Amino acid sequence: MKKVTLTLVLAILSATSMFAQLPDPGFTVDENTAIVITDPQNDFLSPNGVTWGVVGESVTKNNTVENLEELFKVAKQKGITVFVSPHYYYKHDHSWKIEGALEVLMHKIGMFDREDALSLEGFEGSGADWLDKYKEYIDGENVIVTSPHKVYGPESNDLALQLRKHGFSKVILAGMSANLCTESHLRDLVESGFDVSVVKDATAGAILPGMDAYEAALINFRMIASHVFTTEEVVTELKKYNKK
Repeated sequence: MKKVTLTLVLAILSATSMFAQLPDPGFTVDENTAIVITDPQNDFLSPNGVTWGVVGESVTKNNTVENLEELFKVAKQKGITVFVSPHYYYKHDHSWKIEGALEVLMHKIGMFDREDALSLEGFEGSGADWLDKYKEYIDGENVIVTSPHKVYGPESNDLALQLRKHGFSKVILAGMSANLCTESHLRDLVESGFDVSVVKDATAGAILPGMDAYEAALINFRMIASHVFTTEEVVTELKKYNKK
């Protein structure tokens, strides 16, 4: 028994050491860089949102709401383009025949629901609406709102197309939620050939008994992204950038 325990401890120490030695490719802000923010919406970020009971602790601990505002703010100041990738569900989405566990849950609790793709009826102040403090930024000329993604990644929306059509090859990624939409956007953009960094405290994840989704996401951010920033670090880099 002692031998097994010792072997396990050594394996954990070895894995920890290897993880600490992972290379950091780095990320430089330049004219090819855009910011992508996933789901800056009430259902994730407002205490009145339907997921607050499971994400609120992580959002509060990371200062996520304020950190996302810092990204919007510096982007506006420096004229850096921001792409917002939102999550909306319409009535026809509720009749899907194939769904994963969280898709079933999201539909059950009415998360991100909108009446119609061509109507804003009932949208203002709903769970699908932007957090109020972000609205002045999202209405700005430097912000592009893509079509909605439907599960977690941008495969179902036009984010990659919009990035390419506007000439961007590098992405600073933030938003909700860490191990779902944010990580799925990271994976798909990397697979599509974009250079992607992540802002680790401008996101958050669900905390459930025996399950910390945010901590799980951090591991994959470190393994997949070119670089993992804090908000303070990336804002400092963005402030140095002078748009040509």
